Amino acid sequence: MHRRRRTAVVVTSALLLSVPLLAACGNEARPGAAAVVGGERIEVGAVQSKVKAVRVAQERSPQAEQLVKDSGQLTRAKLYDLIVARVVEKAAEDAGVSVTRKEVQTGRAQLVGQAGGEEQLAAMYLQQRGIAPGQLEDVVRRDVLVGKLAEAIGATNGQEGQQKLNAAFSAAAATLDIDVNPRFGTWSDQDLALGEYKAPWITQVTQSQGAPVSGA
Repeated sequence: MHRRRRTAVVVTSALLLSVPLLAACGNEARPGAAAVVGGERIEVGAVQSKVKAVRVAQERSPQAEQLVKDSGQLTRAKLYDLIVARVVEKAAEDAGVSVTRKEVQTGRAQLVGQAGGEEQLAAMYLQQRGIAPGQLEDVVRRDVLVGKLAEAIGATNGQEGQQKLNAAFSAAAATLDIDVNPRFGTWSDQDLALGEYKAPWITQVTQSQGAPVSGA
């Protein structure tokens, strides 16, 4: 299999601090915005909509009680996810990297096969990464894009590769001038962190052929 198909990327959306759902933005100049990234607003309503979709999926799961218990930081995690998506897109654009619909479909089909079916895949992403079924396609696309970016900049192996990848994302984040509603915390381009979340938010894992993209 081509090398890029052996490169799986885990986009970690676990966050350490809980933040309540917001009714309005704390910045009067941008009412209703949870963040502004590259001059584009991420509305509080968009964050809440993603949270609601996950909660609905969790409540329908046989593990509903445990899933809800383990996702107390979901609101902040979803904002973090939305910011990450734009940072990844910018870094890929800067490197001249893109993905086709066919590549996303291929990546998803591989994951479905590894998980044992669509339902099993959806359950795995919900449990491990707090992703609702309707959000899965975007997440798979982003993971494929990060894998191709890592390959394009020579960041597919070891600690040095991870540093290269993080540097590319930090540079992209800096050009996007990310401004986060203080109620969610502050964003750090250097640490790729929101609030007091300091752990690396993208972990590159080079796996053997057929290895799944797993959550953290």
